[in-house]
Amino acid sequence: MNIIVVGPYPPFRGGIADLNYALVKNLSRKHVVNVINFTTQYPSLLFPGKTQYKPDFKPSKFESERLVSSINPWSWKRTADRILDQSPDFVIFRYWMPFFAIALGNIAKKIKGISDIPILAICDNIIPHERRLFDTFLTRYFLTKVDRFIVLSKSVERDLIYLNPSAIYRYSPHPIYNIFGDALDKMEARQKLGISSEKVILYFGLIREYKGLDILINAAGELKNHLENFKVLVVGECYENPEKYENLVKQNNVENIVELKLEFVPDEEVASYFSAADVVALPYRSATQSGIVQIAYHFNRPVIVSNVGGLPEIVPDGEVGYVVEPIPIEFSRAIQEFYEYEKEVEFSANIVTYKKRFSWDNMINTIEELIAE
Repeated sequence: MNIIVVGPYPPFRGGIADLNYALVKNLSRKHVVNVINFTTQYPSLLFPGKTQYKPDFKPSKFESERLVSSINPWSWKRTADRILDQSPDFVIFRYWMPFFAIALGNIAKKIKGISDIPILAICDNIIPHERRLFDTFLTRYFLTKVDRFIVLSKSVERDLIYLNPSAIYRYSPHPIYNIFGDALDKMEARQKLGISSEKVILYFGLIREYKGLDILINAAGELKNHLENFKVLVVGECYENPEKYENLVKQNNVENIVELKLEFVPDEEVASYFSAADVVALPYRSATQSGIVQIAYHFNRPVIVSNVGGLPEIVPDGEVGYVVEPIPIEFSRAIQEFYEYEKEVEFSANIVTYKKRFSWDNMINTIEELIAE
């Protein structure tokens, strides 16, 4: 089939662009796939980070055509016209934030007004983590322009049914990221990163209030009374004032325990951080699903996650990690138990089998079956 994917794609960075890259790579094994990318995702004034682009992106055969501006209506017409010119068998939109609902919804509307090309949306979120006044209205606008949906978690499924009870959809969990290379030897990775601690807990990804880094720092303050020779390694660009977390580290007297590397990590360095860790912690206050869990699974690393949103769906408690309430004492206890009962080997072995359900073959089959209906 001839497929067009519309959404962020490298050189844009972030989990949505990375997953689109992997989606296109895997779809291309069986289909002809073209990508329509953004020219502008966020206006500079609205973007909280340093840059929206990967500093290390190397062009590949999976190129994209950059047409969509989130704030330029003329680009929406050009995009729809370009899609219609290519006469695809179907179009895939990625939907994750109401900010893009008007742009993507208008493109879909223009396509549907002239053709019967099926439109499928892969939904990371329906209701965003950080809610704003017109979110529901904007999301409903986009949903009414789409024929089929794939939801990546049961919590997103519930939100979709709430806003669009007649939606035709399938649930297919977030696939494993397979774009960051292979795992390194743990000691080699630690040496490369200059880590000498015996025990390493990793927090990885963008830092926002809802992702609960403060919970983990406070947990480290409690954990230091029960655990020796450990490090909490925090890696990711901060979309808040970093002083908030620097001060919290000082207040908990964990300056020698919590290492804050508050910057974006290039793709080729991701393997080093996950390979160096014993366990990955996600103390989120809210969540739908998490690409970080899937990166951890790729490297066979156990996880400790909050009991929120779709995280418990993909982390069987006591088998590949722990699911706990998003409060410091619970994360402290879980980390302590992980080391006290030497769970790393058992959990990592379980992940090798468990992660097979998150294969790209499952996702591609789900897309094909849904379109065939």
